[in-house]
Amino acid sequence: MSDTYYSPHDLPRFGEVGESRPELFEAYEAWSDRVFAEGALTKKTKHLIATAVAHALQCPYCIDAHTQSSSGAGASVDELTEAIHVASVIRGGASLVHGLQALDALDRD
Repeated sequence: MSDTYYSPHDLPRFGEVGESRPELFEAYEAWSDRVFAEGALTKKTKHLIATAVAHALQCPYCIDAHTQSSSGAGASVDELTEAIHVASVIRGGASLVHGLQALDALDRD
């Protein structure tokens, strides 16, 4: 039994989720390939964005995969660190602004 729900050994098994409906998983993979292809944004930039989003969503598999992809596309530790801080400040700001709901709730009493 694992000490955690997440295991780095599971990431290479990702394709197994498509075994029962391969056409759906193939569509996902084709979509992902097109999204991460060079375009108006470089692959490096796209993977840095994905790394930041993965941190905001707190998906350890995505963090591992996109950190490696970012590095493979030439991202530095400084670039990764800044991307993670951007995600963190956005997530923190979203929490803070929801404080207005708490203030509104006090006004309803």
